[in-house]
Amino acid sequence: MDSVARPFDPRLLRQVPSTRRDVLLLGVLGAAVAVAVVTAAVALARALAAAVELRLEPAAITVFLLALTARAALTSGLGVVAARMAATAKATLRADLLAAVGRRGPGWLAGQRAGELATLTGRGLDALDGYFTGYLPQLVLGVTVPIGVLATLAFTDLASAVIVLVTLPLIPIFGILVGWQTRIATERQWRRLRMLGGHFLDMLSGLPTLKAFGRARAQVTAVREMADRHRTATMGTLRIAFLSALVLELVGTISVALVAVPVGLRLLGGGMTLAAAFTVLLLTPEAYAPLRAAGTRFHASMEGLTALDQAFTLLAAADGETSGSGSAGSARTAPRPGVIELQGVTVAYERTTALRDVDLTIRPGERIALVGPSGGGKSTLLNLLLGFTTPTAGRILVDGADLAELDLDGWRRQLGWVPQRAHLFADTLAANIALGAPGTARERVARAARAAALGPVVDALPQGLDTVLGERGHGLSSGERQRLALARAFLRDAPLLLLDEPTARLDAASEQAVVESTLSLVEGRTALLVAHRPALLAAATRVVRIDHGTLNELVTA
Repeated sequence: MDSVARPFDPRLLRQVPSTRRDVLLLGVLGAAVAVAVVTAAVALARALAAAVELRLEPAAITVFLLALTARAALTSGLGVVAARMAATAKATLRADLLAAVGRRGPGWLAGQRAGELATLTGRGLDALDGYFTGYLPQLVLGVTVPIGVLATLAFTDLASAVIVLVTLPLIPIFGILVGWQTRIATERQWRRLRMLGGHFLDMLSGLPTLKAFGRARAQVTAVREMADRHRTATMGTLRIAFLSALVLELVGTISVALVAVPVGLRLLGGGMTLAAAFTVLLLTPEAYAPLRAAGTRFHASMEGLTALDQAFTLLAAADGETSGSGSAGSARTAPRPGVIELQGVTVAYERTTALRDVDLTIRPGERIALVGPSGGGKSTLLNLLLGFTTPTAGRILVDGADLAELDLDGWRRQLGWVPQRAHLFADTLAANIALGAPGTARERVARAARAAALGPVVDALPQGLDTVLGERGHGLSSGERQRLALARAFLRDAPLLLLDEPTARLDAASEQAVVESTLSLVEGRTALLVAHRPALLAAATRVVRIDHGTLNELVTA
């Protein structure tokens, strides 16, 4: 997490190239603000010096008002550019994170806490607003304004310029010292927030189970305790932020006094003109103000910077995992599924080996049933063909082409997949069926529904295919959801079918309907079926047993 302490993370420019123009524009506007600050101070000093001598300087007053107006306009411009930069960065990073999760696939996602990922892409990246709109503009002004002030003071009063030059670094030094403690507190706060988000999502997903076992109230207590810990961590971070603001204000005030006292003594002794004294006294606070504001607002942006660092870490890991398998621009066009060969394929995880040195040839038109105990590696084999899992060793060839070098999106368009638990979305029934073929004519969607024995269900719904389903298909039974997944495969009309126990967890009536639809679906196609039901096994041309990651062919029809 060392990068969290940086005032600006250079990875942002690499990951979001469109922000480079905004960073350059912030620099230009910051320089213009510095010019306006110096101009306004010099003009006001001349006007005040003339007023002491009972003279009026209309030109100086006019320049002061114009410079003051320009400063306000330029500062507003900084805010607009920073807000646009924040919106661009958040939108790009969210899209990149979703794409990275997609590249890693369901196999990786199954081992993660979905709530923590949701917190990162949602609340975490939203915290970048404080960084971009509050801290970053002040950081730019903390560079440009002190340079402009020091250059002007060097020509006006060299002694004051030297004092400012020596004391100015004290503010960032004290800010860094306090920032170390802030970083620790912020990381603790962010960790509590991720745990809270993940636990809350898990609790909502498992609420029926918790209610059934009488543990719902206990989880309410657990969420309340986690929220209290997050509140305590947040208050600790705010406490440090308030103390750091006091330190920075104290350092800035003492530094200004170190300049003001000698200037007053020299002015009384006749060693400095009134206009020069006013110029020094007006400009000196301006040199410290942006750094003090940046130091104060840096603490408010630390949560966003922590989330930004985690987002970059996840993106870098995802890019590293996929760099060896070809990108969308360089991947070869996927051929139509012909002969598929698994050659010495091994899939090993940290604690187990799902598949071990598997050799399997799948010829066009074959229907291969995969049987074996739960956890033996059947679903892993399907995930390999879907491109969700990458072999640890060995390779998968499609008509002689390595699957790792193919365009996976193009390859998946030629697959029909029916998982154990098909995910349904809060959309119309027709949209859920046409998920893999958007824009399909309505009549084709209706035919696919009838082919999957979903016709009676559609007829019984109040609005037919236009009926809006609840989240995760709420409103349909398990058998109806499974038939909807088969309807997707019918509509896809893919040459290669992958079916992962389509009759699991179904009652007898639903199972019979799904079996009949499945047999109709696989007719004349290449298919891999994870199945144990006799009716599905009878439709297979070959039966292969997978047990503890090893493969043995049992029957050749």
